[in-house]
Amino acid sequence: MELYVVQFLTGLANAASLFLVACGLSLIFGVTRIVNFAHGAFYMLGAYLAYSLTIRWQTPVGFWLALLVAAAIVAVLGAVIEILLLRRLYRAPELLQLLATFGLTLMAEDAVRLIWGPEDLVGPRAAGLSGAMTVLGRPMPVYDFVLILLGPAVLGLLWLLLHRSRWGLLIRAATEDRDMVGALGVNQTWLFTGVFALGVFLAAFGGGLQIPRDAVSHVMDLSIITEVFVVVVIGGLGSLTGAFLAAIIVAELNAFGILILPGISLVLTFLIMALVLVLRPFGLLGKPLAQSRTLSHRIHGAWQPLGGVGRSAALAILICAALLPLVLGEYGLGVASEVLIAVIFAASLQFLMSVAGLDSFGHAAGLGLGAYGAALSVQHFGLSMEAALLIGPLASALFAAIAGWFCVRLSSIYFAMLTLAFAQIVWSIAFQWVEVTGGDNGIVGVWPSAWASGATAYYWLTLGCTTAVVLLTRHLTFSPFGYALRALRDSPLRAAAIGISRQPVQHAAFVISAFLAGLAGVLFAFLKGSVFPDTLGIGTSVDGLIMVLLGGFGTVSGSVAGAIVYKMASIWLISNTDFPRLILGGLIVLLVLVFPLGIVGTLQQALAGRLLAGNASVRGRT
Repeated sequence: MELYVVQFLTGLANAASLFLVACGLSLIFGVTRIVNFAHGAFYMLGAYLAYSLTIRWQTPVGFWLALLVAAAIVAVLGAVIEILLLRRLYRAPELLQLLATFGLTLMAEDAVRLIWGPEDLVGPRAAGLSGAMTVLGRPMPVYDFVLILLGPAVLGLLWLLLHRSRWGLLIRAATEDRDMVGALGVNQTWLFTGVFALGVFLAAFGGGLQIPRDAVSHVMDLSIITEVFVVVVIGGLGSLTGAFLAAIIVAELNAFGILILPGISLVLTFLIMALVLVLRPFGLLGKPLAQSRTLSHRIHGAWQPLGGVGRSAALAILICAALLPLVLGEYGLGVASEVLIAVIFAASLQFLMSVAGLDSFGHAAGLGLGAYGAALSVQHFGLSMEAALLIGPLASALFAAIAGWFCVRLSSIYFAMLTLAFAQIVWSIAFQWVEVTGGDNGIVGVWPSAWASGATAYYWLTLGCTTAVVLLTRHLTFSPFGYALRALRDSPLRAAAIGISRQPVQHAAFVISAFLAGLAGVLFAFLKGSVFPDTLGIGTSVDGLIMVLLGGFGTVSGSVAGAIVYKMASIWLISNTDFPRLILGGLIVLLVLVFPLGIVGTLQQALAGRLLAGNASVRGRT
C-alpha cells in the first residue's frame, strides 16, 4: 500500500509539470487556432535557459527567480516569433501553420546543440528543497510536494486572470467566437500576441521546473510534445480545467502503468486518448469549435487530367528516371530508391488529404505497419520478398479498416488527433513488444530476393512501384470515386443530398491510402535491410505532411515534387553539414512565407498568370 501511495503522489508531481505545458498549448489553440508544434521547443529552451541561470544563482530565491527570468525571456522570444512569422499565417490554412512551427522546432533543436553542446546537462537541485520527506515509511523528494501544490495554484491564478480581468474576458470571448470579438472593435492582433506569449511562458516555466528532476537534453522537445497533445485533446481543446484533469489522468497512467503493466505502459495513454475521442469527440470538458474548418487548404478551381503536353513531360521524366543507373553508382541509386519510396508515401498522403479532405497526423502507421509486416513475414515465417510485397500493404490496410471505422466519424483537428492516437498505439506496441518486434533493437537482416539484391535491380523495382502508385492515385482522383470524395470534401451537405454517404466513401479512401503507404514501408524495409520503431514515429508523419505541403496541397502531383525536393535536401544536409536541422527548418519557414502554395502550386499560379496576361494582350490588340 505504501508503494502505491508514493507512486500516486509522484504521478501528481508529474501532472503539475505536464499541466503547465499543456495549458499553454490549450490557451494558444483556443484563441489563435494554431496547432503549435513548436510548443515543445519553447519548453526545451526554457529548461536550457533555466539551467544556465540556476547554476549561477544557487540560492532559494535565486532558483525560482532563474525559472521566472528564463520563462520571461522565452516568452519574449515567442512574442517576436508570433509578430514576425505567425501573424502572417493566421489566415493561412492551419496545416501551413503546423509546417512553420515544425520548422521552428527543427531550428531550436540544432540551436541548443550549437549553444549548449550535444551532451545532456544535469542541473542543480532546488536550493532549500533538496531533501526528502517520509510518507508511510518511504522517502519522497520535498520538491515533488512543491510541484503538487504548484499545479492547482497555477490553475487558480489562470482562473482569476480569465474570469476577473477584462483581458481574460476577451480571451474567453475569442475562444468562443473570435470573429465576433473582432467585429466588436477589439484589436485581435495584440490579443493573439499576448495569449501566445502567455502560453509560451507557461511552457518555458514548465521546462525549467524539470531541471531538479531530469537531465536537460536537445530531444526533450519531441518527448514532451506528444504527451502534451494527448493531454490537451483528452481534456478538450481550449479548456484549462480539462487540461488539468487530463494531466492528472495521463500522469497517473504513466506512474501506475510502469508499476503494474510495464509491458503496455506506453500504450495506455494513447488508448485512453482514442477512447475519449471516440466516445466524446470534443474531449472531457471541451466544446465544439466555433469554426470547425478543415485543416487543409481550400481547393480553388477545377482539377483537370493531364493534357498532351503534360503527358509528354511526365513520360520524359519517367524515361530519364529509368536511365539513372547509367550515370549513378551504387550509393546514388540507393539514395534515388529512398527518394522514390518517399514519393509513394507522400502520394498516398496527398490522396487522403487533397482528394478525400482528411488530414492525418498519424500516416506513419501505414508506412511502419507495411515495413513490420514485411520484416516479420521474412524473419518469422520465412516467406519471400514477393509475398512480403503483398502482406505488408495488406497489414496496413487491415489496420486502417479497423482504425478508420472510428476515425471517419470525426472531422477537422479531431480526426487528425485520433489518427495520431492510433499511430502512437502502434508505435508503442512495436517499441515494447520486444519478443516479436525486437523493441528498440528492431528487426534486422531483411534483404530482398536474389534477383532484386543489386542496387540497379532494386531501383528499377522501386521505380516501377512508384510509377504504378502515381498512376493509380491520378486514376482514382478522376474516377467517379474520386469525384465523390471531392464532393464530400467541398460540400458535405450537397453531397449527402444527392445520395453520397460520407463515412463509407471516406473509409474506403482511408484504407486505400494506408495500403499504398504500406507498400512504401515494404520497399523501405528491404532497402535498409531492417526496420525500427522510429518508422512509426510522429516525425515520420510530419515528414509526410512537409512533403505534401512543400510540393503543393491541392495539386494532384504536388507530392512528387515535394518528396523529391525534401528528401534530397534532407539527405544532402545530413551528409554535408553539422547542423542540418537548423538549415532545413529555416528553409521550411522561408518556403511557407514565400511559397505558401508549394512548388507545383506556385508554378501553376505563375503559368495561369501568364496565360491571363497573354489573353489580355490579345484582346487589347484586337
